[in-house]
Amino acid sequence: MAKTTEGRCLFCGKTLRKTLIKRHLDQCDVRANEYIIKDAEKTERYFCILAQGREDPRYWIYVDMPSKSTLHRLDNFLRDIWLECCGHLSMFKIAGQTFHSNPDREFRDRSMNLKLESVLSPGMQFGYEYDFGSTTMLKLKVVSEFRGNKRGKEVKLLARNIEPVIECDYCGKQATNVCCQCLYDGDAWVCDDCIDKHECEEDMFLPVVNSPRVGVCAYSGSFLEYE
Repeated sequence: MAKTTEGRCLFCGKTLRKTLIKRHLDQCDVRANEYIIKDAEKTERYFCILAQGREDPRYWIYVDMPSKSTLHRLDNFLRDIWLECCGHLSMFKIAGQTFHSNPDREFRDRSMNLKLESVLSPGMQFGYEYDFGSTTMLKLKVVSEFRGNKRGKEVKLLARNIEPVIECDYCGKQATNVCCQCLYDGDAWVCDDCIDKHECEEDMFLPVVNSPRVGVCAYSGSFLEYE
């Protein structure tokens, strides 16, 4: 399975290889215009964060967030764009510590109600897990920081991968369905024309979506309108 993909800048619409996207974002005039400092007293510090699938890095996004925003806000964004299916628990792993979506005081869990700048810094890599049964794991990195004019929105999606083409296991055409029961053991990827060839029941199928959680649990797509 190829691990490299192309992605699209959501400011200017350019399509580039994953390895070139960050350089482009640093030079994108349309993005820069969003942060032009109009009032020196109304600026704030931002983190640019890369998130990608730990096991399948073909799925990736870049986001900007104010450093005073919280881990909880980042957790909600990751759920909405990539992960949420059944309200599972989640956690961040940062510098040997864990931060939980539903902390248990008995086990002295730390909550996600912490500002990013209190636990993260430029260059830092950290992890994230959603659903402790059928777990989807992500790798994240604070790739840069900068100051800019306040925008109001707490999370800004900058770029994301173009959905990988996954072939039907029966005919080689582009798959549109995935059998969650056979995902790790069998012919799981199926196009609409070949769906009747698969032996599993219809309720085992999920749509093929642009997410590292594709085919897992009951995940059927993003809550956010981004492509």
